[in-house]
Amino acid sequence: MKRVSQTPAQHWNTKLKTYEYFSSHPPVYEKYTQIFVWNCALHSARDVVFDCCAHAHIGGSQLISCQRAYRDFIAGVAAAIAILRQKKQKRREFLMSQFLESRSFCAGILSEVLELDRALHFITFSSDCEARVLLHAPRSRMPQCASPIYKRAIDLPADLSSHAKSRAGDRKKTNEEDTSQPTCEFYKMKDLLVEPCSLDPCVAEPHVVIVGAGIAGLAAASRLAKCNIQNFTILEASERPGGRIHSCWLADSGAELGASWIYGGCVANPVFGLAAQEGLLRLPINRIEGSHGFFYSSEGRAVDVTLSVRASKAFRLAEKAAFDLHTIQKKSNQDWSMQDFISMQADQELLRFQENERADASKVITALANDLRCRIGDDLSLVSAGQFGSFVNIPGGNIRVPLGYVGVLASLIRDIPDCSLRYCMPVQTIHWNATGATGQRACVSCANGEEITCDYVIFTSSLGVLKDQAAEMFSPPLPEEKINAIKKLGFGTVNKIFMEYNRPFWLPKDGIIRLGWSPEQLEDRSEWVKGICSIEPSPGSKKVLCVLLGGPEAVSMEKCSNEEVAETITRVLRRFTGNTLIPFPNNLMRSSWALDQNFRGALSYLGLESTPSHMIDLGIPVPASGGSLAPVILFAGEATHPGYYGTTHGALLSGVREADRIIQLTNQYKGPPQPREEIPT
Repeated sequence: MKRVSQTPAQHWNTKLKTYEYFSSHPPVYEKYTQIFVWNCALHSARDVVFDCCAHAHIGGSQLISCQRAYRDFIAGVAAAIAILRQKKQKRREFLMSQFLESRSFCAGILSEVLELDRALHFITFSSDCEARVLLHAPRSRMPQCASPIYKRAIDLPADLSSHAKSRAGDRKKTNEEDTSQPTCEFYKMKDLLVEPCSLDPCVAEPHVVIVGAGIAGLAAASRLAKCNIQNFTILEASERPGGRIHSCWLADSGAELGASWIYGGCVANPVFGLAAQEGLLRLPINRIEGSHGFFYSSEGRAVDVTLSVRASKAFRLAEKAAFDLHTIQKKSNQDWSMQDFISMQADQELLRFQENERADASKVITALANDLRCRIGDDLSLVSAGQFGSFVNIPGGNIRVPLGYVGVLASLIRDIPDCSLRYCMPVQTIHWNATGATGQRACVSCANGEEITCDYVIFTSSLGVLKDQAAEMFSPPLPEEKINAIKKLGFGTVNKIFMEYNRPFWLPKDGIIRLGWSPEQLEDRSEWVKGICSIEPSPGSKKVLCVLLGGPEAVSMEKCSNEEVAETITRVLRRFTGNTLIPFPNNLMRSSWALDQNFRGALSYLGLESTPSHMIDLGIPVPASGGSLAPVILFAGEATHPGYYGTTHGALLSGVREADRIIQLTNQYKGPPQPREEIPT
């Protein structure tokens, strides 16, 4: 079985050839800038910067610099495309020469990244399409785990550097001379538009430590910064921001190892607003409401399309009945598990089919139940049917971010002050009774031995981390109500496997391949492959398939080698499709959320013994508000939002919620609260 895995150097050699091709073909360059994307969801110019950071393993600190240059990139590319559309051939030729010169300079930077493993300077296209250098990556913002070679700067050509600076000075001078009265009035109005929750400038700022740089932590930091509290530190255990948002690149498209969907494509969803604000959504927006594709049985044949549509409707009715249980006020509803309830409803729906159709209809329903199991991330026997309907749906359908989900973090990171975001800083212990010599109320101890005192701690790590480390992480231990909520709430695992093929055996619009196991076959789940719910072409790719699986089987998959995973999936594809000529993949990329000690899973759910009140308990600060002592530890994350659990918008809103709590307490105390004198036992 032949499998070829590209090294970073080979990857970039291929990508540079692509750049050279499109740069030398002006007629297709405009289309290229619109369709070529990569893991940080930006256009081709930003693609160079972000991807070189990823492959040089520099981490996420330079992301902030790139995000600050975001508008410069867009303005430059938009201006270039506008000029290209003009009919003036001479101007077009001049512009393309500028692009070629800039591309050549980018290639030079990338070659140094490959050879020296460093990248401290970033390239943008200014409004007149010249190359200029942004020196927004001070050494103090390098990852703590970075090797000394990262501390060096790339020597730039003196003539290019001086030329860029002189042109920047000329533009600044021109802008000062041409400034008109309406522009001045605009900036005056802008200065008056402040957040209602903004802190009084005369009030002293508290020091806040935010644990985790996922979307909840970044949202909290962004909210604090916008409201004039900038004395905070974000401690991220890994070398990248985003948490369970993890966009990567494979073959010809992006690969979302983490969050893929915006659940609710309308302005009521704050993540949808961020994606639209950053220009990450393409028109027309494809709003996915239901499933599509084909169902295959283990006998190696496709299920009749008409029958699969009827069986899918029957399953949706059973799922809706489970969703409606939450509104029926009966105590007995709390005793149902999703597995028992769906099975009971499905048996009733199967009676509507003719006897010769029931076997295939049962396999379709079983496949969709497996899909639901994958969306939740755990066995349906552990999921509460009575609480299934407590989730709040936002209208607008489900939307993918074609330019990369990580792009929604751009506006959040842009608001964060310099040196506030620190990578490779796993937290070991949070002493929330510490007064210390400096009079601070809490002390956060990191794995590298560093201790940071603060007034507030916003803890945004996953529920899986709390289940795994809460007993040792907090000193003194958390209150009993908090521990009880951590134990009773469920936390599931969903993983993705991306497989690249040199010669695809499918068409991009073939849809999803769903595996129709029989109920008897699924009684034995010793094989992890039975956790697969769907296999589909990766969005935007002609060479990559994405395999989605969840539950305990997803955890078992993480323990297998890449070779075992590729061989097992190929064997199953051949079995269900009946096509024994399906080749082995040439490359493979997969997520491992359960074994990652920074996550220990993917998303939360309501188990048989849990209710939305447990999520509320999880989100209550310690000590609880309303007492004589101000809260010290505040909790955010998707598991703390009782309506939007398991979603990125739930995590974002929870981060904003805790930031607003700190702002309110700061205004109440006219500054940081006083040191604690009594600790509850």
